Amino acid sequence: MIKIAMIGAGSVGFTRRLMMDILAVPELQDTEFHFMDINPENLVMVTNLCQQMIKKNNLPAKIYSTTNQRAALTDADYVICTVRVGGLDAFKHDINIPLKYGVDQCVGDTLGPGGIFFGLRTIPVLLELAKNMRELCPDALLLNYSNPMAINMWALRRAGGIRAVGLCHGVQGGHSQIAAALGLPKKEVDITCAGINHQTWYIQADYKGKDMLPYLLEGFQKHPDLSEIEPCRIDVLKRFGYYSTESNGHLSEYLPWYRKRPAEIDKWIYKGKWIGGQTAGYLIHCQEKTDEYREMYPKWLNGEVDYIKLGERSEEHGSYIIEALETGRTYRGHLNIENKNLITNLQTGSTIEIPCYVDGNGIIPTYIGDLPMPCAATCRASISVQEMAVEAALTGNRELVKQAVLHDPLTAAVCNTEEVWQMCDELFDAHKDLLPQFNGKKIYNGEIPQRGDGLNKLNKKKHSWALPDFTESGFRQKGDKLHVGHEDN
Repeated sequence: MIKIAMIGAGSVGFTRRLMMDILAVPELQDTEFHFMDINPENLVMVTNLCQQMIKKNNLPAKIYSTTNQRAALTDADYVICTVRVGGLDAFKHDINIPLKYGVDQCVGDTLGPGGIFFGLRTIPVLLELAKNMRELCPDALLLNYSNPMAINMWALRRAGGIRAVGLCHGVQGGHSQIAAALGLPKKEVDITCAGINHQTWYIQADYKGKDMLPYLLEGFQKHPDLSEIEPCRIDVLKRFGYYSTESNGHLSEYLPWYRKRPAEIDKWIYKGKWIGGQTAGYLIHCQEKTDEYREMYPKWLNGEVDYIKLGERSEEHGSYIIEALETGRTYRGHLNIENKNLITNLQTGSTIEIPCYVDGNGIIPTYIGDLPMPCAATCRASISVQEMAVEAALTGNRELVKQAVLHDPLTAAVCNTEEVWQMCDELFDAHKDLLPQFNGKKIYNGEIPQRGDGLNKLNKKKHSWALPDFTESGFRQKGDKLHVGHEDN
């Protein structure tokens, strides 16, 4: 039996999904889950629904719920973090204040003013989580789903002192699109992605040993659905020669070219879905989902509507990583880790997203080498913003926050310097209760905390979480497309 602490478990849909993914593994069906959230209403809902699913499937798993983080973490083997600091109230400020200055965001949770301030208020919470983990479960692995992924993971490496890996599902979604554009079964299309979270690039796509990258543009342009819903991504593919992992709406807000003139935005977005790029799309979606969960809760609870059946496993990395570490079965997934000379033309120490192999020995990254030049240039612009945001979050440097926003590609395309300063002042004021490091409280003393028993040692389960420095003689080359895991299934 293993113990999994789920921090931010009040995410009614995602928590159920992750739990049922884990319980789809026979060896993990006696898992002890400890749900923790600061929202009692959501916590009750998700606990009741998850207990119902366990009972319905006659599983030995157990659930304990608490609003006390330390109680949930005590002796945990794994910690899954899905927190959204400030909830929808803070999210509204991330979107609406920049919009007054012409910064039109669809999602606003990764880069841009919204993503930067999201990171500023999330990092203190993650560092408190890390402190509690060091004290209560020093051998545990943190599986972080909370955005902004690259910023959060960078801060955790600087100041967290825990073992952590970042997880996102963008690669899997784009893989499905590439297969559809080529008219091929997904299982038979081998892919390798590399870059930074939400700006990861399909640098290899092979079918039976044949390079399919030259056929992607025509495939997307001729596909009856993809040609309509991905105008921005297809344009980037046309200009760069490489397809990006993230949705049309996400990608459009990370670049300086597609959302800077209001009269032209409609050309680059798809209005049929929020993720297509509509203004405040994700905020609107989240607001609608909150109402939907409250409406559907009694129907799910009384069995009127089924939600997730045992064995209907998603492509989320979390359960596969835990399965691989606990059973030794190998998994290949694209994970967010530190760049230790793995992508050679991106900054060392930044957060990158690349293929990794997971088994009973731990998490082993692959060596990529240089990204294609235009892909690397785009990533480097974002990494510079991320680096400043992390430093500012750890030190409470307001001017550095403004300089980070100033260098954000979309913001730079629409705002002058004075507008950036005014916008940031408004955001600081709106979020003041969630930014302790800018209000006199130190959250980081400049030291790197001890990482439990050390990253280069084995823990009690004999798993190594070490991510060693790799060169061209490293463990695997160029993402190694060996069929051993679940990601390509």
